[in-house]
Amino acid sequence: MTDIMIAINGITGRMGRQIAAEIAARDGARLTAGSSRQSFHDDADLPADLRDLGLCAADLVGDPESLCAHAQVIIDFSLPPATMALVDVAHRTGTAVVIGTTGLSSAEEAHVQALADDGLTCVIAPNMGLGINLLMTLVTQAARALGPGFDIEVLEMHHSAKVDAPSGTALGLGKAAAVGRGIDLASNSVRVRDGHTGAREAGSIGFATLRGGDVIGEHSVIFAGPGERIELTHKASSRGLFSAGAVTAGLWLAGRPAGLYSMADVLGLPKA
Repeated sequence: MTDIMIAINGITGRMGRQIAAEIAARDGARLTAGSSRQSFHDDADLPADLRDLGLCAADLVGDPESLCAHAQVIIDFSLPPATMALVDVAHRTGTAVVIGTTGLSSAEEAHVQALADDGLTCVIAPNMGLGINLLMTLVTQAARALGPGFDIEVLEMHHSAKVDAPSGTALGLGKAAAVGRGIDLASNSVRVRDGHTGAREAGSIGFATLRGGDVIGEHSVIFAGPGERIELTHKASSRGLFSAGAVTAGLWLAGRPAGLYSMADVLGLPKA
């Protein structure tokens, strides 16, 4: 069987380099290229770990067109502007895309959906890990089973360098809870509490954000009811779970019909 040609948008970043190593170690996958804002004119200038994976300076490109020309599937953990530039080109070239970028606006998410409706093949997920995607399924089931008598709060903590809040995964968990309740998250979420806020609004989904140290990612969904409380928690101890999930998604996506898929599709988890 021919290996799937995979490239990485933002290959010189921390996640990009981890994904590169995962591709190189995975049967059925071949690392073909990566994009970087930095130009490399000589192979010796490349980071040693990327050189060790067999990449050369010519394999690192600076624009989405060149990246799409090198791959069947592109994995993207970059920033929203770079992701949006990539999906527009991928839609035009027929290149499949796995998006792990967080902090996308509702308008940007809607744009990806529109492209998928018009021929883009894409997996998008706030978190690529098996455990967190299973947690999202459980949160939907719990929200549906417990009903409005239980208040829902989403708590997350990440390292001090994370720039978006709440995390994409926290928002994904909030959406999972909203689906279980049959409500719209955007009009029923509370992102900030400060000062004299008054009593908690019934039916709302609250978010709390913690930042500090080198925490990879911790998420809890709390269902607080009369006389009892249920907490569903996931703690990541290695970033390897994200890169492993992203490559699994890339291999699964190759050759699929156009559409917008989730990690639940990739992992065969039940739909909400």
